[in-house]
Amino acid sequence: MSARRWTTGYNGRMSLDPTRRFASRVENYRRYRPGYPAEVMQLLRERCGLRPGAAVADLGAGTGILTAQLLEVGARVWAVEPNKEMREAAERLLGERVGFTSVAGRAECTTLGSHSVSLVTASQAFHWFDPARSRTEALRILVPDGWAALVWNEHSSASTPFLLDYEALLQRYAPEYDEVRKRRAHGPSIRTFFGRDPECVVFANRQVLDFEGLKGRAMSSSYVPEPGNSAHEPLLAGLRAAFERHQREGQVTFPYEVLVFFGQPGVS
Repeated sequence: MSARRWTTGYNGRMSLDPTRRFASRVENYRRYRPGYPAEVMQLLRERCGLRPGAAVADLGAGTGILTAQLLEVGARVWAVEPNKEMREAAERLLGERVGFTSVAGRAECTTLGSHSVSLVTASQAFHWFDPARSRTEALRILVPDGWAALVWNEHSSASTPFLLDYEALLQRYAPEYDEVRKRRAHGPSIRTFFGRDPECVVFANRQVLDFEGLKGRAMSSSYVPEPGNSAHEPLLAGLRAAFERHQREGQVTFPYEVLVFFGQPGVS
């Protein structure tokens, strides 16, 4: 595990309502987005107080990918998600699990009680939050010495030939790709949320996908053109060609770096 600071120079705002961007992509998101390696849960246990019975607010919980892993540790998790379709997918998957509570709320207004949780998490979601308002809300719902962790699966910086081809397709056919990519892991926003530079740990992760899995993974991204968009079919044709160039025994490997930013927002 290695520590580093992560910054970008982006200061813009996406033009579309982030609470609606994934409404038509729920099934692909649920089926084809990667989870997080065991090292992430180990880090949260060792450094952020995650333990059986711990009260956790998982902000922007989506279809419950991180929520499920937190529940496996034995935490009590309030999965806060503003998108109705995403939230209902999590409820179908996790509704019978002990410790799971679904919350129709936002990172900036969770509806949770003051000082009611010891850990706040957000996975693949913080870049859609208002950093200052979500900090205010996190400080309200966290116990005074509580922890927060922001997690992303990012495309690996050690690009493979397949990943270079995949990125080239996004650059050509997905005009929002650069804007969303720059928004993720944005140093000033993360600093605003924590009140200072947090610690950052980086882990390796990967998916091994057949073509249907690769297609589903691509279509789970909010910036990839959907059916009816003139770029949709050309992108899929390019994706099929890239898959055929790089597949081995009918599969390609999609590498990630998992970024975990963590700290105590209320402790100066």
